[in-house]
This record gives sequence, C-alpha cells and structure tokens, in this order.
Amino acid sequence: MILVGVDGSRSSLEAVSWAVREAGLRRTGLRVVHVMPAWPLEMTRDTPHAEIGRWMREGAETTLDGALDRIREEGGDVEVVSELLPGGDPRQALIEAAAHAELLVVGSHGLGGFEGMLLGSVALGVAGHAPCPVAVVRRRPAEPRGRVVVGVDGSPAGVDAVAFAFAEAEIRGAELHAVHAWNRPIVGCGPFALADAEETAQQERRALAEALAGWGERHPDVKVTERLEYGHPVEVLREASTEADLLVVGSRGRGDLTALLLGSVSHSLLHHASCPVVVTPFPGR
Repeated sequence: MILVGVDGSRSSLEAVSWAVREAGLRRTGLRVVHVMPAWPLEMTRDTPHAEIGRWMREGAETTLDGALDRIREEGGDVEVVSELLPGGDPRQALIEAAAHAELLVVGSHGLGGFEGMLLGSVALGVAGHAPCPVAVVRRRPAEPRGRVVVGVDGSPAGVDAVAFAFAEAEIRGAELHAVHAWNRPIVGCGPFALADAEETAQQERRALAEALAGWGERHPDVKVTERLEYGHPVEVLREASTEADLLVVGSRGRGDLTALLLGSVSHSLLHHASCPVVVTPFPGR
C-alpha cells in the first residue's frame, strides 16, 4: 500500500498524481490521508464550538474530495481509500501512519509554507524519519525519460537506496544510472598528485562496483550504467536529476553525524533536484 498525504495545496495534488501512477505500476492500493486536529473529529453537536468543528471537518473533507477528483482524472485501476487522520503535528501523524506502507508520498511544500521556500516542513520532517521510503514530489518531468538515478556512496543507508532503485527501474522498464561522486582532496604535486588521483579513482571505482555487486543478477532486465564522477555529490546528482524520472538517495551517507537522520546530501537534493526524490530510511528504523 502507498500512503499519500494531502493538504489541498497544488504541490500535494501533484503528489497524488504521482502516487496513483506509482500504485498502478506496483499493482497495490493507495491510501489518501489528510491530517487535522483531533477535537473536531471527536466533538458532538452539543459540544462548545461545535460550529467551528463542523466547519473544520467540512474543509478537511473538501481537501480529500479534491484529491479523489485528481485520482479519477489520472484514471487507472487502483484501489483507493481516503481517511481523516487526527494529529496535532502532520509530520508525526504521517510517520505513524506509514508503519505498514510500502512508500509515503508527499508534496514538496504545502499551504503553510512561505512562497519563496523550496521545501516545506512536512516534507523535510518525514524524509529520513518515516519507517518506509519517502517520495517528495517537487517536479514531475513533462514526458517520461526512461531513467532512474541512484546515488551510491557505499554507506549502510545507500544499500537500501540501491535496492529500491533497481526495483523501481524494473517496474518502470527504465534504465538505471548508478552515480558515485567523490571529491576527496588530492595530496602532493606533479607526478605524485597524478598518482594519488589515479589511486583514489581506483578506490572509488571499486566502492561503486562493490555497492552494485549482485543486484544485476537479481534484476537481469534492468540496464545499468555506472557513472563515477569527481565533484561534490549534491551538484553531480542534481545535474543527473535533470535527465531522470526519479532520483533515489539514502537518508544518510558517509561522514554524517550519528544523530542526523537526514544527511546533508539528501537534504540538499530535496531542495534542488529536478525530479521527484525518494529517500530510503536508515537501516533499523
């Protein structure tokens, strides 16, 4: 089951469109939820401020109806359920609701965001914290590009990103571009610097090969292109996203503090990627 959170914003409706197509590819159901305070859902007609509660419930139901209208526009044979979720914090409510989901889908920013913000608090709050992969739909390519990009860094979180990307490429019939970027400083000068650069490149090439080992055999129909590039991972992957239908990254990479659930690379790409981004959870969550 795919879970998609909606709030009535244009961004969340884009997330709904993406989610219903994803559910069709996976041949699974779609659960559409809107989070609202608990008290309007629990109050009766005789409760103080009942009229305000009724107005809030009607607004929430209108939000769900708008999402269901978008699903009907998309078409497809997908089983859909909709639900109002009680919760003071939409982020926490979505994280808890995602306990049994294959994938949580949200828009990049909602009604509460400032106009100039690239990423809303809900998208940032659930990515890396949910127990399942999280898709943040910021931009959808106008036409399918037939390409899934995965950032490979050799970290434990990166293993799940690779697994997700292979499976996603397979169901889409898309090529998989496995991108490993490195920008370790080169020591020495002259021929010593050249030798160090070549040795480092060999090490990074081995790391990429090791991260992909065995996955081609599990997904023999997926065409894989390995890309090793010198440069900052954010810039390299951002550029790769301009030609992709989907970018997949782990929630944390090498070098991040243990307490951080969302690493600097995945955080930056949620802001700047040119296609939807899936962030896979850190192992053990």
